[in-house]
Amino acid sequence: MNEQAPHLAKQSEDSGRAPGTLRSASTAPVLEKVPSAQPPPWRRPGVNPPLTRRRRRPATENDEFAAFARRVIRAWARRVASGDIDAIADMAAAASELDDAMREAVAGLRAKGYSWAEIAARLGVTRQAAHQRWGGKSRPEA
Repeated sequence: MNEQAPHLAKQSEDSGRAPGTLRSASTAPVLEKVPSAQPPPWRRPGVNPPLTRRRRRPATENDEFAAFARRVIRAWARRVASGDIDAIADMAAAASELDDAMREAVAGLRAKGYSWAEIAARLGVTRQAAHQRWGGKSRPEA
């Protein structure tokens, strides 16, 4: 037995060949092709998902919800305009609530890593204007 390479000696004993000789192509074991791990079709190649934030999120539900909210507000305004003077105070309170909701939404976007420039671009204002309007501390509860 070959002491320097016992695995070669074992192969030669099993196959009847001399130690250190190579197998011929016809006697070599056939290796099955193992399918390579393909990334899912939604993942871009070369991107490490745990290190890369996905900033674009599906917004179809948000778009539909926003359109619904705008329709409700317009209908409310038509109702007040038709003579419901007592409801004007409720509309003013709702406007204040909307300002608070905008402040909360902007704070959430900032916490997720969005820049003032990105937020301002979506709102159609400068980043300085967005920061001035929504960047301060939240209003104290009255």
